[in-house]
Amino acid sequence: MLRAAVLGSPVAHSLSPALHRAGYAAAGLRGWEYTRHEVDAAGLAGFVTALDESWRGLSLTMPLKEAALALAADVSPVARRAGAANTLARRADRGWDATNTDVEGAVAALRPHLPGRPERALVLGAGATARSCVLALAELGVTTLTVRARDTAKAADLLAWALDAGVGIRSGSVAAIDPWVTTRDDVVVSTVPPGGSSAVAATVPGTHAGVLLDVVYADWPTPVARAAAAAGMTVVPGLDLLVHQAAAQFTLFTGEPAPVEAMLAAGRAALGVAG
Repeated sequence: MLRAAVLGSPVAHSLSPALHRAGYAAAGLRGWEYTRHEVDAAGLAGFVTALDESWRGLSLTMPLKEAALALAADVSPVARRAGAANTLARRADRGWDATNTDVEGAVAALRPHLPGRPERALVLGAGATARSCVLALAELGVTTLTVRARDTAKAADLLAWALDAGVGIRSGSVAAIDPWVTTRDDVVVSTVPPGGSSAVAATVPGTHAGVLLDVVYADWPTPVARAAAAAGMTVVPGLDLLVHQAAAQFTLFTGEPAPVEAMLAAGRAALGVAG
């Protein structure tokens, strides 16, 4: 039996088991097991050290994405730049490589919906997910970034990091949260948790020609997604990001191409949303 799992705290809500198991079935991979384990930051090192040679990969959710960096024999450039790893993949020498597939997932989720190279983007929120999304936006061509967050100091820190990281963001600003959304941005990425979605939705303009990625995937569509769709925005659900980052992990763990459509269908079924 070859094993992989998702770790975090809390982790009971994670869709990762449904996505990866669907991938195994669609790819015809027998003898693979994917589970979930409640692990906090203090317990991560002990959990990882105790794993035997049957383990091939770990998906990491909060609050483990920073702690995982210290456990890796090698940290990928994207994980080092983001300051967070959502993936530990087993090495031939039984050590671990750390990487961040959230960035790849956001790029893959957004790219099909962009009519051209976006120049201006707005990121709502300033946490670890926002940082990964900034890297994705820069890869897609964004050069001007606005950050809005309730904690303006964190928003300023995120913007300063983006300008200094050498990723292609050349100018930007930190704006007040009211209104959250304006029409000047080609892409809007909301990392606002579900409890704040209604406040963001209330400030979506009546007409907006841009693209919205809302990283939330549960209880879809969120209030901000509904408001954006009503305004004419192209709305990208958080499930798309989740599936694409899981697909990248699937390939890292198994060495096989990920059956993305099967994983997406499993995610939709688990959430009870239409395709």
